[in-house]
Amino acid sequence: MDIAQFLGENGSCQPIRCIDMHTTGEPTRIVYSGFPTLSGTLLEQRDQAKQQHDHIRKRLMLEPRGHDGMYGAIIRPETELVSSGAAHIGVLFIHNEGFSTMCGHATIALGRFLIDTHDYTVFPRREELVFEADTLTVKLNIHAPCGLVRVTVPVMSDGRKSDPSRPVTFLSTPAFATRIRMAVPIAPEIRWPELSGRDSIVLDVSYGGAFYAVVQATELGFGGGLRDLDLDAMTRRIQKLKPYLMRQPEVQAAVQHPHDKRLSFLYSVMVVDSTLGFRPDGVQGTETGLCYFAENQIDRSPTGSCVTARMALAYAKRVRSLGQRWAYNSLVSNHFETGAFSAEIVEEVTIDGVDGEDLNAVIVQVEGQAFYTGASVFVVEDGDSTSSSGFTMEKVALGRGMNP
Repeated sequence: MDIAQFLGENGSCQPIRCIDMHTTGEPTRIVYSGFPTLSGTLLEQRDQAKQQHDHIRKRLMLEPRGHDGMYGAIIRPETELVSSGAAHIGVLFIHNEGFSTMCGHATIALGRFLIDTHDYTVFPRREELVFEADTLTVKLNIHAPCGLVRVTVPVMSDGRKSDPSRPVTFLSTPAFATRIRMAVPIAPEIRWPELSGRDSIVLDVSYGGAFYAVVQATELGFGGGLRDLDLDAMTRRIQKLKPYLMRQPEVQAAVQHPHDKRLSFLYSVMVVDSTLGFRPDGVQGTETGLCYFAENQIDRSPTGSCVTARMALAYAKRVRSLGQRWAYNSLVSNHFETGAFSAEIVEEVTIDGVDGEDLNAVIVQVEGQAFYTGASVFVVEDGDSTSSSGFTMEKVALGRGMNP
């Protein structure tokens, strides 16, 4: 189209090209062209992107091109693991607040995209992928900021195109629980009515590529769990709880990653209900989670990296063993009765802990389905100061500056 071509050739900055997908309703905007050059290790590239190009992250995630619930993946063709041959490609994950270290729903979407593209300028090592005719799958290794994620993508009979009717699976980086049934005092100034006078809550902390505080909905005072939930009320409670938890010394101690300080932060509060959930065939049980991450962003999907963390937590509590398949739902998958993630622990491993002692961890296989929703070329026209770095209505209303 003539206007699309015009927009791709004009503007005050290089156009950024994206493919949009969703996994159980949670978007993944895959940035495959136009992002500025980054160098060094993948975590160093993440640092550069945060420090030098965060306005582009905001431009892609926030209004008017995105929204509070937008999520993205920036393809990084060269990383240290790609150079060593361990990975085929790298990725950085972005959201409404900044940069994540792992994302399961985006990995599922990215797996399909990387199989479907045959543009070697986008995926230089595409030709290294091997089609396994007996299983109609292709395996690829993606270097995420948390480490190497091994992905298996179902494909059509010629091996050149992904098969959307079958789930993508990925094997996690080592996952582990760091705190089980940790009592957290709740200061008077943030206590909410549903606590009914209680001055503490009990939660768990677990890692699945990022650190999660996992808490039962009933523990927060919502007696009906996540069934017929007052979402606005829950959101208001988590808006207070998450930043409060991030300031607590016991929580800070629980989110220390043994290998890199840049992985040591509380990413999300996952509210769970083990009595509720759509149950697909082939699983032994089901549960539902409501994930709040970044800046009060709600994950529409079951949250793949937290599925990993919750499996590791269940393993640590000795209520889940190797080979047990479990279904994990979001409010969206329960509503549509499709889109649940299923997972199982496939391996027990040992890694170095923070104190130098051995830390028991597990490798989790997670599976889910992603679908294409569109393609976009994003530009900034000369003179457009409103949208050059994105905005949210909440910050506009509060008078907070949005410029980088």
